Amino acid sequence: MSTAPVFETSLAGLKLLHRGKVRDVYELDAGHLLFVATDRLSAFDVVLPDPVPGKGSLLTRISNFWFERTRHLCPNHLTDIPLDRYLSDPAELALLEGRAVVVRRLQPLPVEAVVRGYLSGSGWKDYQRTGAVCGIKLPVGLHLASRLPEPIFTPATKAAVGDHDENIDFQQVEALLGKERAAAVRDLSLALYRFAAAYALQRGIIIADTKFEFGLDAAGRLVLMDEALTPDSSRFWPADGWMEGTSPPSFDKQYVRDYLETLDWDKRAPGPRLPRGVIEGTARRYQEALDRLTT
Repeated sequence: MSTAPVFETSLAGLKLLHRGKVRDVYELDAGHLLFVATDRLSAFDVVLPDPVPGKGSLLTRISNFWFERTRHLCPNHLTDIPLDRYLSDPAELALLEGRAVVVRRLQPLPVEAVVRGYLSGSGWKDYQRTGAVCGIKLPVGLHLASRLPEPIFTPATKAAVGDHDENIDFQQVEALLGKERAAAVRDLSLALYRFAAAYALQRGIIIADTKFEFGLDAAGRLVLMDEALTPDSSRFWPADGWMEGTSPPSFDKQYVRDYLETLDWDKRAPGPRLPRGVIEGTARRYQEALDRLTT
């Protein structure tokens, strides 16, 4: 496995389809793609200039763990096809080991399927302003990090790199997907969250919120794709550090966001450089999340 940080990849003989905030996506054939989790880090929807060494392999291991554990709820995009079926260069295989997977090619849905079990982030800001999140009215008197009476589905648009995701209400999801598919995405997202949150809590982690991405296979079935329940797509809090009314410590990007909030930065590209201590602290938190979940 390569130990040098991987900010972006360029693989000979493969067509790069998309370079996202974290993943590089290559075309393999008509039915398969190569997903490469780089060490890029994004915050406030901006890719930061400094990678976090090893982050991509940690994300891949966490996602694969959840993909395997949630198969009973939802099919996912993973295949068991080895990388060397499509790649032969030893240097490229070493670079990709642990951070790349061959996945089924799907039709992505244009919605971020966000589920919140606790009040934080943009949901907290919406609640302070309106008493609701994504049009869902919540009880009065909630505080930062309050546990919600029930998890809620609070979708968002899928923004391009450099743009910001925007919260939308369920009626907008219905307009994008149709009523039946919108309901299926909502119900499946809530089921996945409840299952994962219960498991993680047994390991001392609160999953405050998370976002899923779904695609459609050739038969029109919903398939979980991209990543699942990682520190990049979720807020992970230590259960023993949670206290209503305060921002809990985290195993996720909130550590980086908190640092960035101390800077005079307008949250637009280009992002600021990160101190070595923040980079190392982020890597430790991702590793601890993996260890708690999987050991």
